[in-house]
Amino acid sequence: NTITIRKFRRDPWTMTDLIKNNSCSADVFALLWLAIEYEMSILFSGGTATGKTTFLNVCMPFVPTNHRIVSIEDTRELSLPENLYWAPLVTRQPNPEGKGEVTMLDLMVNSLRMRPDRIIVGEIRRQREAEVLFEAMHTGHSVYATVHADTAAETISRLTHPPINVPPNLLDAVNLNVVLFRDRKRGIRRVLQVAELIVEENKVTPNIIFRFKPTEDRIIEHAKSLKFYDEISRYTGMSFQDIAKDLTDRKRILMWMVNNNIRSIDEISRVMTLYYSDMKELLDAVSKNKKFSSL
Repeated sequence: NTITIRKFRRDPWTMTDLIKNNSCSADVFALLWLAIEYEMSILFSGGTATGKTTFLNVCMPFVPTNHRIVSIEDTRELSLPENLYWAPLVTRQPNPEGKGEVTMLDLMVNSLRMRPDRIIVGEIRRQREAEVLFEAMHTGHSVYATVHADTAAETISRLTHPPINVPPNLLDAVNLNVVLFRDRKRGIRRVLQVAELIVEENKVTPNIIFRFKPTEDRIIEHAKSLKFYDEISRYTGMSFQDIAKDLTDRKRILMWMVNNNIRSIDEISRVMTLYYSDMKELLDAVSKNKKFSSL
């Protein structure tokens, strides 16, 4: 017999840990923070054991504390901060008589009746699930989900071909695609690509904003955004200069957290709560390099 035991970390990974171990950069986290605050939808792609769910979990403290989050999983893997308004849903297997099954599709349809601000889906596997998920995006919900794919181009191919087979025009609702990979030889996990999905004439192509440079083991800017900043500007009224300053401020906060070793989930939650309640005070603390204990 083979027994599999799934153990959860008592002290989950946070963005501070991933910046320190070079799995991701502060620039990428600043971009994702901006996207999550303004309710953009993000897909997290990667192969098996690349850290998709872990990375998704790490990004969730960026969600404002007054937003209602509904998560849908086959197996409980997410561990969100206690200050977030979170309703976790889990699928259920049928009993020996074949009754009582609760599928992911059942949970997704019912989650839309729970007035969610954010919907998290453990993994997209089937066409009907994907259709409901993308319908949620198009009806104004902010959605975060994982999918098995090794690159941004493969993410598009997997979503638009069987068995998922989503119409290409629906992918316009995805604002960012974060691709992760695992180097088994070196025993590292890294963010491989951060891309936009550009839909033109029923054809979808990736625009890679950030990519991993293996020779230097770091993430670099690859291309300018074609639509992401335009969408942020359209919904917020911020100019491109305002967006650039906002990203710089977020990066400063992240690096202050790294330099002061603010890494536990409770500490991260306190920083994010302060950011959304009194951003000026937090930025003042960062500029003066105050200790976290003094906040």
